[in-house]
Amino acid sequence: MLNLVGTGGTFDRLHDGHRLLIETALKISNKVVIGLTTQKMLKRKKFADIIEDFETRKKHLENFISSIGGSDRVEIIELTNPYGPPIKEPEYEGIVASQETFLNSVRLNELRVANGFDPLVIILIPMVMGSNDQRLSSTAIRANL
Repeated sequence: MLNLVGTGGTFDRLHDGHRLLIETALKISNKVVIGLTTQKMLKRKKFADIIEDFETRKKHLENFISSIGGSDRVEIIELTNPYGPPIKEPEYEGIVASQETFLNSVRLNELRVANGFDPLVIILIPMVMGSNDQRLSSTAIRANL
């Protein structure tokens, strides 16, 4: 069991892939910090104009985390850069990422090592498939709104 892991994302239209990410983080760590992307960082995302606002996305995360009994072990913070706190805080031990964000995790580890920190254990979750046999994603959900 790790002591502290991070994960992050937009978490728009909270779906089963997001849930798997959070559940995995809680299974492998005593404490989880979730970086929730701010609206400012989302300007270039596909269908950015219909992404749920920060407070709505945060509330949906809090409700889900509470429903699985993880509220006392999770902290949700504003994510204002692609790497979050692990880039400057050595106590992080791992990161839980999707296949889609794996390369960001590798780059984060390169930056941590350059800063004199230990690299993070990268826990990679598989992509979750939707009912149409396509990978489940918030972008695909927004495209169908």
